[in-house]
Amino acid sequence: MNQLKPETETEAAGRPTRAITLRQRIADLILSGALPPGTRLEEQDLADRFGVSRTPVREALKALVETGLVDIRPHRGALVAIPSRRHLHDLFEVMRELESICARYAAQRMTAAERKTLEDLHERSRLMVRDGEAEAYAALNVDFHTVIYEGTHNMALVDNTAAVRRRLSPFRRAQFRLVGRLASSFAEHDAVVKAILQGDAHAAEQAMIRHIGAADVTAEEFTRQA
Repeated sequence: MNQLKPETETEAAGRPTRAITLRQRIADLILSGALPPGTRLEEQDLADRFGVSRTPVREALKALVETGLVDIRPHRGALVAIPSRRHLHDLFEVMRELESICARYAAQRMTAAERKTLEDLHERSRLMVRDGEAEAYAALNVDFHTVIYEGTHNMALVDNTAAVRRRLSPFRRAQFRLVGRLASSFAEHDAVVKAILQGDAHAAEQAMIRHIGAADVTAEEFTRQA
């Protein structure tokens, strides 16, 4: 049995909480086809599978409703439901606009220390692309984008962008399983990083628009294959 350690509210710096990890693992089962559309998601079965209580499972399923991966229906409970293409596109459209604003502001407002952190993360991801480490790249990708959000120094923008990202997170992670996506994502990041480091707000904004647009297309491809 694939057990998680007892759930906690927080983790050491840089690691996701147990609740987030559980949500990601259930999402992975759905996106991989291990839990096909229409499958009933029994809380106790999932709790036994991951070695946790039913409470975090219930919380994870509620969170997955926001992504469109799960439906909770009266008298039927939680069911697997792959979202429509329209639903995904609408979310990515909002994500593209928010992240492009983040990139523009980051180019204008990031401190020297924040720019160095962004550059270091980007260089670390280069090794992951070289070695084909999709899961490690996906985790670092979250940190990469978060540094850009925080570089805007606008907490309202940070909070709203992060909220939309959470709804898309299963699809943004899953895209890295597609052949060639790691390398293309890195190249897109490279354009964003160069523009931010040069303080070119317009170029940073346009590079991020292209990046999120590409993520939208690859997420669509992945869901067609799922």
